[in-house]
Amino acid sequence: MFINEYILYLPNNSTSNTLIMEIKITTKQILKVLHVISWIIFIGLCINAGGVIFNTFFTLVLNPIAARNLWQEVDLSSLLSFDKGQFIAESLFINIVAVMKAILFYLIVKILHNKKIDFSQPFNVEISQFISNMAYLALGIGLFSYWGENYTKWLITQGVSMPDIQDLRLDGADVWLFMGIILIVIAQIFKRGVEIQSENELTI
Repeated sequence: MFINEYILYLPNNSTSNTLIMEIKITTKQILKVLHVISWIIFIGLCINAGGVIFNTFFTLVLNPIAARNLWQEVDLSSLLSFDKGQFIAESLFINIVAVMKAILFYLIVKILHNKKIDFSQPFNVEISQFISNMAYLALGIGLFSYWGENYTKWLITQGVSMPDIQDLRLDGADVWLFMGIILIVIAQIFKRGVEIQSENELTI
């Protein structure tokens, strides 16, 4: 078990000596904190994805006026007035990115919650598959964010009043693509590690 040690020096007012406090935080404790944080982010992303999907459906089927406040004060009423098909296309980009982000954090929550995984032997099929899925999702989020961002810019050139890319949650495409490529490299390293481990077990 890896242990991160943090040493805090505090002055002692009663004597001239220095009081040393040593705080030890284990990897297991860090994983528990990350598990809680992941749950919070996952719930938030699920609410965001559900809200966008519901409001898009509500706008298209029941009440077009709802486009003025699609989700979190995002106003797509100008786009809906311009062309309903373009509104559906833009909404698809927003919905796909929102859902993929929620799925990505679902995988994180699932891997941290799964007690059957042996972290003492990280080169196993479950971890390798987890990293691969993360990589493909990150690439997917990056690609759809990139397409959505360019599509939004094109709509603006057509004279449509559009919210900021940040408000549409389509920003950061380059970061997602960069992370996806890094995760693919790590996934291939883990995949090779699993193969070598299997070969060694067969040899023994």
